Amino acid sequence: MRRNRQPAKGTVVRVAIAGGGGVGGLLAGLLARAGTEVSLLARGEHLRAIRENGIRIEMPDGAFTARVDASDTAADLPPGQALVVAVKTWQLPAALPMLAPLLDTSGVALPLLNGVEAADLLASALGKERVCGGLCHVFAWIEAPGLIRRAGLPPRVTVGELFGHGRRRLEELCGALRSAGAEATVSGDIRTALWEKLLFVGPLGAVGAGARVPAGRLRSVPETRALLERAMREVQAVARASGASIADAAIAGSMARVDALPPEGTTSMHRDLLAGKRSELDDLVGAVLRAAAPRRVQVPAHEALYALLWPHELAARQH
Repeated sequence: MRRNRQPAKGTVVRVAIAGGGGVGGLLAGLLARAGTEVSLLARGEHLRAIRENGIRIEMPDGAFTARVDASDTAADLPPGQALVVAVKTWQLPAALPMLAPLLDTSGVALPLLNGVEAADLLASALGKERVCGGLCHVFAWIEAPGLIRRAGLPPRVTVGELFGHGRRRLEELCGALRSAGAEATVSGDIRTALWEKLLFVGPLGAVGAGARVPAGRLRSVPETRALLERAMREVQAVARASGASIADAAIAGSMARVDALPPEGTTSMHRDLLAGKRSELDDLVGAVLRAAAPRRVQVPAHEALYALLWPHELAARQH
């Protein structure tokens, strides 16, 4: 049964999170530890462990366990003034029917998914007036059922209005995230920020998976490093053709971030492809190809990476 709680107006006292993986699970634990009420939509052994023992967060600077309201059924959970959607990008279409009960009538939905297409898909289900844009930079994953491990720096969340609504709720959510230990800001140009995130995570994941090496080895081989930068420049060209204003400094900044990653650092797409699991290949590399074609932008590195990795993706989908 849903528990009806009446929050104070003007504050985010409950955050609903759809997806308990690296991003969703980490934010759920951090927010709950800081005193924010959390509704977490999760599943399987991970859900059972969270219900029994709480969600365990292990980070370079320490570890803790937090209790959250968790279920695999949205109707069992109280809605949030903010709904963070943190499923895999390819899981979003199937998740859409479950999301509306998790969002308060005056709330805002925030997809923290990779790629540049998720917010528009979410808006088609919830309405443009209830959806904003967002992204999260973090290296975190499910280490074991009920356990999230984070490597590197704390999460960095960027949010912003896409359709002219939700600014107040976004400011409140960012305040809650900052109180929980994350870096959180409201961007005035979230679509450009989404393309900049894709510029980093898409090429890094695709080149890393294609070379089958983590960040430390990838960045140290001149030829592989050059391929990574070429792929980033292709994303920049497609983004500019799509109306985003990505400066050359974004590429330099992304390469600097690659250099700052832990040597063993990998993206979730990289890990999924090498583990034989379905990945976000089509949502990241495929998204660049889909945007490039009608704009007549040449993206040979993306075409090659997609052709190289797509057979592995197809094999994963057949299991």
